[in-house]
Amino acid sequence: MIRRLGIEGIYIVHALKGYELHEQRINRIFGEMKLEYEFVTDGSPCFFSDTLLNAYFCPEINSILSPGVLSCTLNHILCYERIVKNGNKYALIFEDDPVFFGDFIPQIENVAIEANSLPPGFIISLENTALKFPDYRETKKGKFLYEATHGRCAGAYLIDLQGAKNALDNLRTKKCRQVVDWWHNTLIADNVVRMYWAYPAFVEQGSINGQMFSTNSSRQKSLTRRLRWLSHKYYKTYIYRYIK
Repeated sequence: MIRRLGIEGIYIVHALKGYELHEQRINRIFGEMKLEYEFVTDGSPCFFSDTLLNAYFCPEINSILSPGVLSCTLNHILCYERIVKNGNKYALIFEDDPVFFGDFIPQIENVAIEANSLPPGFIISLENTALKFPDYRETKKGKFLYEATHGRCAGAYLIDLQGAKNALDNLRTKKCRQVVDWWHNTLIADNVVRMYWAYPAFVEQGSINGQMFSTNSSRQKSLTRRLRWLSHKYYKTYIYRYIK
Protein backbone atom coordinates (compact mmCIF):
# COMPACT_ATOMS: atom_id res chain seq x y z
CA MET A 1 0.00 0.00 0.00
CA ILE A 2 2.62 2.55 1.03
CA ARG A 3 5.59 0.75 -0.51
CA ARG A 4 4.75 2.31 -3.85
CA LEU A 5 5.64 5.66 -2.25
CA GLY A 6 9.07 4.44 -1.17
CA ILE A 7 8.24 3.43 2.40
CA GLU A 8 9.92 0.06 2.14
CA GLY A 9 10.37 -0.80 5.80
CA ILE A 10 8.47 -0.42 9.07
CA TYR A 11 10.47 -1.15 12.24
CA ILE A 12 9.12 -1.34 15.79
CA VAL A 13 11.58 -0.65 18.63
CA HIS A 14 10.62 -3.25 21.21
CA ALA A 15 11.88 -5.06 24.31
CA LEU A 16 11.81 -8.84 24.56
CA LYS A 17 10.24 -8.92 28.02
CA GLY A 18 7.72 -6.81 29.90
CA TYR A 19 5.88 -5.37 26.90
CA GLU A 20 3.76 -8.28 25.73
CA LEU A 21 0.59 -6.16 25.78
CA HIS A 22 2.30 -3.55 23.63
CA GLU A 23 3.28 -6.27 21.17
CA GLN A 24 -0.26 -7.59 20.99
CA ARG A 25 -1.57 -4.10 20.38
CA ILE A 26 0.95 -3.46 17.60
CA ASN A 27 -0.01 -6.73 15.94
CA ARG A 28 -3.67 -5.73 16.07
CA ILE A 29 -3.53 -2.13 14.86
CA PHE A 30 -0.88 -2.67 12.19
CA GLY A 31 -2.67 -5.79 11.06
CA GLU A 32 -5.89 -3.80 10.70
CA MET A 33 -4.02 -1.34 8.46
CA LYS A 34 -2.55 -4.27 6.49
CA LEU A 35 0.99 -2.98 7.00
CA GLU A 36 4.05 -5.22 7.02
CA TYR A 37 6.44 -4.53 9.90
CA GLU A 38 9.08 -6.13 12.06
CA PHE A 39 10.01 -5.83 15.71
CA VAL A 40 13.61 -4.88 16.46
CA THR A 41 14.68 -6.47 19.74
CA ASP A 42 18.37 -7.22 19.15
CA GLY A 43 19.28 -4.40 21.52
CA SER A 44 17.49 -5.87 24.53
CA PRO A 45 19.66 -5.92 27.69
CA CYS A 46 20.00 -9.71 27.54
CA PHE A 47 22.05 -9.24 24.36
CA PHE A 48 24.39 -6.57 25.77
CA SER A 49 28.08 -7.28 25.29
CA ASP A 50 31.16 -5.10 25.26
CA THR A 51 31.57 -5.75 21.55
CA LEU A 52 28.00 -4.71 20.73
CA LEU A 53 27.92 -1.59 22.92
CA ASN A 54 31.42 -0.43 21.98
CA ALA A 55 30.44 -0.50 18.32
CA TYR A 56 28.02 2.39 18.85
CA PHE A 57 28.50 3.95 22.29
CA CYS A 58 31.17 5.68 24.33
CA PRO A 59 32.99 3.45 26.87
CA GLU A 60 31.21 4.95 29.89
CA ILE A 61 27.69 4.59 28.46
CA ASN A 62 26.55 2.20 31.22
CA SER A 63 27.09 4.96 33.78
CA ILE A 64 25.17 7.48 31.65
CA LEU A 65 22.06 5.58 30.54
CA SER A 66 19.97 3.03 32.42
CA PRO A 67 19.70 -0.42 30.79
CA GLY A 68 16.17 0.24 29.53
CA VAL A 69 17.02 3.60 27.97
CA LEU A 70 20.26 2.23 26.54
CA SER A 71 18.36 -0.70 25.03
CA CYS A 72 15.82 1.62 23.42
CA THR A 73 18.56 3.78 21.91
CA LEU A 74 20.46 0.75 20.67
CA ASN A 75 17.36 -0.67 19.00
CA HIS A 76 16.88 2.60 17.11
CA ILE A 77 20.46 2.32 15.85
CA LEU A 78 19.89 -1.31 14.88
CA CYS A 79 16.85 -0.18 12.90
CA TYR A 80 19.25 1.97 10.85
CA GLU A 81 21.43 -1.06 10.26
CA ARG A 82 18.41 -2.89 8.86
CA ILE A 83 17.44 0.06 6.68
CA VAL A 84 20.90 0.17 5.12
CA LYS A 85 21.12 -3.60 4.77
CA ASN A 86 17.69 -3.73 3.10
CA GLY A 87 18.29 -0.63 0.99
CA ASN A 88 14.99 0.96 2.10
CA LYS A 89 14.36 4.28 0.34
CA TYR A 90 12.27 5.41 3.31
CA ALA A 91 11.51 3.61 6.57
CA LEU A 92 9.10 4.22 9.42
CA ILE A 93 10.37 3.72 12.95
CA PHE A 94 8.01 3.48 15.89
CA GLU A 95 8.54 2.80 19.53
CA ASP A 96 6.02 0.19 20.64
CA ASP A 97 3.40 2.57 22.10
CA PRO A 98 2.12 4.62 19.13
CA VAL A 99 -1.33 6.18 19.33
CA PHE A 100 -2.63 7.24 15.92
CA PHE A 101 -5.23 9.93 15.41
CA GLY A 102 -6.88 10.48 12.08
CA ASP A 103 -6.46 8.11 9.15
CA PHE A 104 -2.79 7.08 9.17
CA ILE A 105 -2.50 5.84 5.58
CA PRO A 106 -3.42 9.06 3.70
CA GLN A 107 -1.47 11.12 6.25
CA ILE A 108 1.76 9.18 5.76
CA GLU A 109 1.18 9.20 2.02
CA ASN A 110 1.14 13.01 2.09
CA VAL A 111 4.40 12.98 4.04
CA ALA A 112 6.10 10.53 1.68
CA ILE A 113 5.06 12.45 -1.43
CA GLU A 114 6.43 15.73 -0.06
CA ALA A 115 9.57 13.97 1.17
CA ASN A 116 10.45 13.22 -2.46
CA SER A 117 11.29 16.92 -2.90
CA LEU A 118 13.73 17.01 0.06
CA PRO A 119 17.51 16.67 -0.28
CA PRO A 120 18.60 13.20 0.96
CA GLY A 121 19.65 12.73 4.57
CA PHE A 122 16.68 13.55 6.80
CA ILE A 123 14.40 12.51 9.64
CA ILE A 124 10.72 13.50 9.63
CA SER A 125 9.04 13.63 13.04
CA LEU A 126 5.44 12.41 12.84
CA GLU A 127 4.47 12.91 16.49
CA ASN A 128 3.36 15.71 18.77
CA THR A 129 4.50 14.00 21.97
CA ALA A 130 6.71 16.98 22.83
CA LEU A 131 3.82 19.34 21.98
CA LYS A 132 6.00 21.38 19.67
CA PHE A 133 4.63 22.77 16.43
CA PRO A 134 5.78 24.95 13.54
CA ASP A 135 5.02 28.63 14.01
CA TYR A 136 1.43 29.11 12.89
CA ARG A 137 2.53 32.04 10.70
CA GLU A 138 4.73 29.67 8.68
CA THR A 139 2.17 26.92 8.10
CA LYS A 140 0.54 26.74 4.69
CA LYS A 141 -2.44 24.88 3.33
CA GLY A 142 -1.32 21.79 1.43
CA LYS A 143 2.16 21.83 2.98
CA PHE A 144 2.95 19.02 5.42
CA LEU A 145 6.69 19.26 6.24
CA TYR A 146 8.53 22.07 8.04
CA GLU A 147 12.26 22.16 8.67
CA ALA A 148 13.23 22.29 12.35
CA THR A 149 16.38 22.67 14.40
CA HIS A 150 15.57 19.85 16.84
CA GLY A 151 13.43 16.74 17.16
CA ARG A 152 10.16 16.04 18.96
CA CYS A 153 11.05 12.80 20.78
CA ALA A 154 11.73 9.59 18.85
CA GLY A 155 8.50 7.64 19.14
CA ALA A 156 7.44 7.92 15.51
CA TYR A 157 9.43 9.13 12.54
CA LEU A 158 10.32 8.52 8.92
CA ILE A 159 13.98 8.35 7.95
CA ASP A 160 15.44 8.02 4.49
CA LEU A 161 18.25 5.69 3.45
CA GLN A 162 20.84 8.46 3.34
CA GLY A 163 19.84 9.66 6.80
CA ALA A 164 20.37 6.17 8.20
CA LYS A 165 23.73 5.88 6.44
CA ASN A 166 24.81 9.29 7.72
CA ALA A 167 23.92 8.42 11.32
CA LEU A 168 25.80 5.11 11.18
CA ASP A 169 28.82 6.69 9.50
CA ASN A 170 28.90 9.33 12.24
CA LEU A 171 28.96 6.63 14.92
CA ARG A 172 32.22 5.27 13.55
CA THR A 173 34.04 8.41 14.66
CA LYS A 174 31.73 9.98 17.24
CA LYS A 175 30.19 7.38 19.52
CA CYS A 176 26.75 7.95 21.01
CA ARG A 177 26.57 9.04 24.65
CA GLN A 178 22.92 10.16 24.81
CA VAL A 179 19.37 8.83 24.81
CA VAL A 180 18.08 8.58 21.25
CA ASP A 181 16.01 11.79 21.37
CA TRP A 182 18.98 13.90 22.40
CA TRP A 183 21.32 12.02 20.08
CA HIS A 184 19.07 13.02 17.18
CA ASN A 185 19.44 16.64 18.27
CA THR A 186 23.23 16.24 18.26
CA LEU A 187 23.11 14.79 14.74
CA ILE A 188 21.00 17.75 13.62
CA ALA A 189 23.32 20.29 15.25
CA ASP A 190 26.35 18.62 13.61
CA ASN A 191 24.65 18.68 10.18
CA VAL A 192 24.65 14.89 9.97
CA VAL A 193 20.91 14.81 9.23
CA ARG A 194 18.19 17.41 8.74
CA MET A 195 14.99 17.39 10.78
CA TYR A 196 11.49 18.10 9.52
CA TRP A 197 8.26 18.17 11.50
CA ALA A 198 5.07 16.79 9.98
CA TYR A 199 2.22 19.19 10.58
CA PRO A 200 -0.42 18.39 11.55
CA ALA A 201 1.22 15.61 13.55
CA PHE A 202 -0.72 12.37 13.66
CA VAL A 203 1.00 10.15 16.25
CA GLU A 204 1.52 10.34 20.02
CA GLN A 205 3.37 8.09 22.44
CA GLY A 206 0.84 6.30 24.60
CA SER A 207 3.30 6.06 27.50
CA ILE A 208 3.49 9.87 27.53
CA ASN A 209 -0.13 10.86 26.89
CA GLY A 210 -1.49 8.70 29.72
CA GLN A 211 -3.01 5.88 27.68
CA MET A 212 -0.28 3.27 28.16
CA PHE A 213 2.49 2.35 30.58
CA SER A 214 6.25 2.31 30.15
CA THR A 215 8.89 0.92 32.49
CA ASN A 216 11.18 3.67 31.15
CA SER A 217 8.80 6.31 32.50
CA SER A 218 7.78 7.13 36.05
CA ARG A 219 4.45 8.35 34.66
CA GLN A 220 2.18 5.32 34.58
CA LYS A 221 -1.21 4.97 32.91
CA SER A 222 -3.88 6.91 34.82
CA LEU A 223 -6.97 9.02 34.24
CA THR A 224 -5.39 11.95 36.09
CA ARG A 225 -2.33 11.94 33.87
CA ARG A 226 -4.51 11.55 30.78
CA LEU A 227 -6.61 14.61 31.70
CA ARG A 228 -3.50 16.61 32.53
CA TRP A 229 -2.01 15.70 29.15
CA LEU A 230 -5.18 16.70 27.26
CA SER A 231 -5.35 20.09 28.97
CA HIS A 232 -1.66 20.73 28.32
CA LYS A 233 -2.10 19.65 24.70
CA TYR A 234 -5.07 22.01 24.24
CA TYR A 235 -3.11 24.95 25.64
CA LYS A 236 -0.02 24.27 23.52
CA THR A 237 -2.06 23.63 20.36
CA TYR A 238 -4.67 26.38 20.46
CA ILE A 239 -3.37 29.12 22.79
CA TYR A 240 0.42 29.15 23.29
CA ARG A 241 1.24 28.96 19.55
CA TYR A 242 -0.67 32.18 18.96
CA ILE A 243 0.64 34.25 21.86
CA LYS A 244 4.31 33.28 22.06
